[in-house]
Amino acid sequence: MEIERWERSEEISDAEKKVIQEIWSRVYANCEDVGVSILIRFFVNFPSAKQYFSQFKHMEDPLEMERSLQLRKHARRVMGAINTVVENLNDSEKVSSILALVGKAHALKHKVEPIYFKKLTGVMLEVIAEVCPNDFTPEAHGAWTKMKTLICTHVTAAYKEVGWAQ
Repeated sequence: MEIERWERSEEISDAEKKVIQEIWSRVYANCEDVGVSILIRFFVNFPSAKQYFSQFKHMEDPLEMERSLQLRKHARRVMGAINTVVENLNDSEKVSSILALVGKAHALKHKVEPIYFKKLTGVMLEVIAEVCPNDFTPEAHGAWTKMKTLICTHVTAAYKEVGWAQ
């Protein structure tokens, strides 16, 4: 599917891919805890996102969320999907395929509004910057911003492909 011009992600250079992969290897070493931190901040900052999760949509307390086995399981799934994208940054077809599956599942099965991917990836960048403050240089921030755009562009394209209408 043709992605509209203003939604196209900027090409991630080989040097930027390397920066993303190096930082991600440090982040992913602590996969579950970082994933839980990302989801908790996401739900605290955007409480309306909890409506899509019957198991923890009524939780207000971040400590209660942190102890939720369902939230931890979802954090591992999110981190695993991002890890697969990062590991395959040199294979644009695979990245596109992975993110299309994620987008289609969230559009058709879970009925999640696509704006939440933009919000979640923004929170992801904040948390990664805090987890790796010495590595998160302006260049790294630029590379991760392109990564965020890549994720959102492909997921949004998948929503359009399945005729998303809320």
